[in-house]
Amino acid sequence: MSELISVPADLPDWAQRAVNLADPRLGARGIVASDEFFAPLERMLDPRPAVFVPGKYDDNGKWMDGWETRRKRSTGHDWAIVKLGRRGRIAGFDIDTSHFTGNFAPAIMIEGCASPSDDAEVLGHAEWTPLLPASSLGGNRHHLLAIDSEGVWTHVRVNIYPDGGVARLRVYGQPVGVFDEPGALYDLAALGNGARAVAWNDAHFGQPSNLLLPGRGVDMGDGWETRRRREPGNDWCIIELGAPGIIEFIEVDTAHFKGNYPDRCLLQAARVEGGTDQSLVTQSMFWPLLLPERPLAADREHRFDDGLAALGTVTHVRFNIVPDGGVSRLRIWGRIAP
Repeated sequence: MSELISVPADLPDWAQRAVNLADPRLGARGIVASDEFFAPLERMLDPRPAVFVPGKYDDNGKWMDGWETRRKRSTGHDWAIVKLGRRGRIAGFDIDTSHFTGNFAPAIMIEGCASPSDDAEVLGHAEWTPLLPASSLGGNRHHLLAIDSEGVWTHVRVNIYPDGGVARLRVYGQPVGVFDEPGALYDLAALGNGARAVAWNDAHFGQPSNLLLPGRGVDMGDGWETRRRREPGNDWCIIELGAPGIIEFIEVDTAHFKGNYPDRCLLQAARVEGGTDQSLVTQSMFWPLLLPERPLAADREHRFDDGLAALGTVTHVRFNIVPDGGVSRLRIWGRIAP
């Protein structure tokens, strides 16, 4: 039985510079939905691309990779409430209807609220603010829709008109309120703290953004892995930290990478103001060393706290692996610049 993988979204700049606040790996989850007859709400938040499995059925009908309600035979519309993985500001949405052709939701409207409670009844009576006005949807495609909102939100309510399916929902934004303890030590490279992967030379087997996820990797696919290098040089990726900071120690985790871990690594860093993501690629080649070359081992957590250069406040790091291979997680521990 073959699986057809949906085409990834071609993200605009506002989405590339943001974090998916609806990622369950950050703690996002579905709270409640008006209907989940054909496919449960939790599938809509799956960080993996949607798939279509020909010939796969369950007790209610065709198995679909997303959230899908039954055909409505009354007035009204279907809806679902999603808890965001981090409290944050929202820049826009990717409403993905991949593989939903004759059963996609024709229109959508999204609201937001800030609530200390995840209780469905409490949220049902919360004050909801429109974020995305009613927008038409098409089948089997990504809909990348920017919004203009200064609010800070903890939950979103997804309204579909009148019924149907959505394969994936991405809520692109920036976490806020994560650095509220003066002098505390933070993982400045954590996705949940607002860090992001800016650029990289190769990501054949796994995306650099996986380096920034919480916890240890669950398997070899849950990390950044490059192809086998057959020419001189080394592989690299650039990470923008969640906030400017002074770095105290670094952790490199090669969990599950045994026959394909990098032989060694080194890090460069700099304080960057202005420019574009593309301009950073050239600049980063000349950034000063933060961590000189260090050996790595298979399937192991490495901590580097000696030999770090005193670079002061930095905003970006360039993580170099030599010559190639896979790394599960990268932690950049530091304190927020005064």
